[in-house]
Amino acid sequence: MDMFYEDINDAAKDGEIPTAYSQDDEFDEEFQEELEKQYKQQQQQQEIKIPNDVKKFILNFHKILVEHTFHDLTSIYEYYYNKLTEQYYKNQPWPDAEVIAPLVNNDALFLILYKELYYRHIYAKLNPTITHRFNSYLNYCDLFNYILAPEKPVDLELPNQWLWDIIDEFIYQFQSFCQYRSKVKSKNEIELKSLRERPDIWNVHNVLNVLYSLIQKSNINEQLLVNKNGGDMMEAAGEFGSKQLYKMLGYFSIIGLLRVHCLLGDYSLALKMMENIELHNRNIFLRVSACHVTTYYYVGFAYMMMRRYSDAIKVFTSILHFINRTRNYKSLSYQYEATNKKSEQMYALLAMCITLCPTGIDEETHSNMIEKYGEQLSKLQKGELKVFEELFTYACPKFINPAVPNYDVMENTQMKPTLHQCKIFVEEINNQYLVPTIRSYLKLYKTLDIQKLGEFLDYDSIEKCKNQLILFKHKTCQRKWESGDLMSGEYTQTTDIDFYLKQDMIHIKDSKNVNRVSDLYIRQINKLEDMITNIKK
Repeated sequence: MDMFYEDINDAAKDGEIPTAYSQDDEFDEEFQEELEKQYKQQQQQQEIKIPNDVKKFILNFHKILVEHTFHDLTSIYEYYYNKLTEQYYKNQPWPDAEVIAPLVNNDALFLILYKELYYRHIYAKLNPTITHRFNSYLNYCDLFNYILAPEKPVDLELPNQWLWDIIDEFIYQFQSFCQYRSKVKSKNEIELKSLRERPDIWNVHNVLNVLYSLIQKSNINEQLLVNKNGGDMMEAAGEFGSKQLYKMLGYFSIIGLLRVHCLLGDYSLALKMMENIELHNRNIFLRVSACHVTTYYYVGFAYMMMRRYSDAIKVFTSILHFINRTRNYKSLSYQYEATNKKSEQMYALLAMCITLCPTGIDEETHSNMIEKYGEQLSKLQKGELKVFEELFTYACPKFINPAVPNYDVMENTQMKPTLHQCKIFVEEINNQYLVPTIRSYLKLYKTLDIQKLGEFLDYDSIEKCKNQLILFKHKTCQRKWESGDLMSGEYTQTTDIDFYLKQDMIHIKDSKNVNRVSDLYIRQINKLEDMITNIKK
């Protein structure tokens, strides 16, 4: 594995992307004819008629890009583009790039950026064809070649939101393509032939290479390390990293690699990507809410799969509190639906983590979780594996197999990676499903005869009971993050009770102090008195 990443970095030293990214390669003639046929149909449908509002938008967009008016570009991207999409292109694609090219004097850079939005809209609102998938990939190749290939930084500045969306969409389309090509049963002969002839399209090595190249070009890891040690990031930025475009693309590529490695099921490597990012301090990802939510979702999920439930709970409650606090301000955002879905998924993951590692969380998050998953939570606590499976399948990422499938076998395999990860998770649950039950019994006593516990558990052997107590000790001992990078942490008991066995008697004690309700009332009374005093003044 290490050799593979060294090879990627060696290939990326000069900002070069593999020849698989070249758009000069000719498609198969039959496939080329199919492309031309579809393109002519699109042109006929559009009748090369563009609404005046859209024409003005494109002309203004081009002018702003050429004149480098950054503030106007932000409003164009975040507001006017979405407004016109809702008005004219809610259920159809934007005009083809070749149709609008004369309006912008065939400006190559503008057309690349326009096509990035064009294909993203198709993925979001419509059903992309194999032509769209291929051409979108080739357009990303052109975009990243434009940014990475030159020896000097390019003169381009884009809003942080757009830069994040480029990386986010690039990974999403890679993920979507991996699942698409795994549905071999539903493909016709032309599609299968095209997929066989172009295994380089959305190849996992090329996708990883882009992300690693952006990180290396921007020196972002070196910048973050200097910043973590109290220095100035610009000291390590270099010629490329001092430019906002490269710095932010490099930073977002770190988050992108966190996501990709989670999709591939390598959770340790996913967290290792974040070694220079201090998750619990003010960070760059706070500038883009979608990046903030994505980061916490994948970090929390990686912790959960590594059996670090306490850390996962901390991560999920932190981001859910943030989403609840900002929900009213984000309701008009085009990302509201995506953020809302991630929120629902994280509540499901949180419910499973709290079942496996009972922990006190803030009242608002707890009440929201009960409202959404109260019924499932009670079943989880009873150890119903089917409910664990259902919630996991709903809340987990859509895992992928990056290998090219065997197109000669008419079998859909897109769900196999997810089912494999679900099986691993459920096996772990099956090993410890009695832990919450044992905890509930131990909470009731100061001392408990082991034979009596065996009766509660319907065990006919004291040895079985002792084995479960040993298992309880083992499963409630987890690595817990306190400081440093996300992989670090000390092993500690995460349950709120502790016990030891003396002969056949279990001696139990609360290992955590219980918050007294009276303390809460006293604090609130003091706050109220302070407010009354201030009002009188």
